[in-house]
Amino acid sequence: MRLTSKGRYAVRAMLDLTTNSNGSPVRLQEISERQNISLHYLEQLFRKLRNGQAVKSVRGPGGGYVLARSMDEITVKDILDCVGENINPAKDILGTEAEVSNTVEFHLSKNYFQNLGFIMSEYLSTTSLGDLVRKSQEVKADVEKVEAERREQAAQVQNVAPATTTTESAFSEFASGIRTNIGEINQ
Repeated sequence: MRLTSKGRYAVRAMLDLTTNSNGSPVRLQEISERQNISLHYLEQLFRKLRNGQAVKSVRGPGGGYVLARSMDEITVKDILDCVGENINPAKDILGTEAEVSNTVEFHLSKNYFQNLGFIMSEYLSTTSLGDLVRKSQEVKADVEKVEAERREQAAQVQNVAPATTTTESAFSEFASGIRTNIGEINQ
């Protein structure tokens, strides 16, 4: 049931390709640098993605990879299937003949994990690259908004700090004047 790095990296690389292509081919070297994934590993993944018809390769100068279909037609399940990732939790529940038990508990757990597999498959089949890209854009916009608010707050704090310093220096001058006046009175 475990999603391996192969599946995670394939989805990340496809998201990177989708967000950075703008209709032009993207070189694997660029994806490698942005995503910190080994170029050799990406070459293996993209060979599988190309064989699975999720991407097309473009040869020559300015070449690289582009999506074979629109981002809304490629699902996360398509990507995982292309790279041979099977995350069906029920695949190991059947076990060997020696492990198969004709008990209520065995059948309940088997049915539970089969249903979980159906739910996971449905979720992966209905989530497209386009959905993830749009979610990514929403998250980036939220992060930018929070960062802008923090910068604004920091600027306000900096504007208040000099005012405090100015107030402190004004108070210092006032106190100095009082001391001078008191000194004159004492003489």
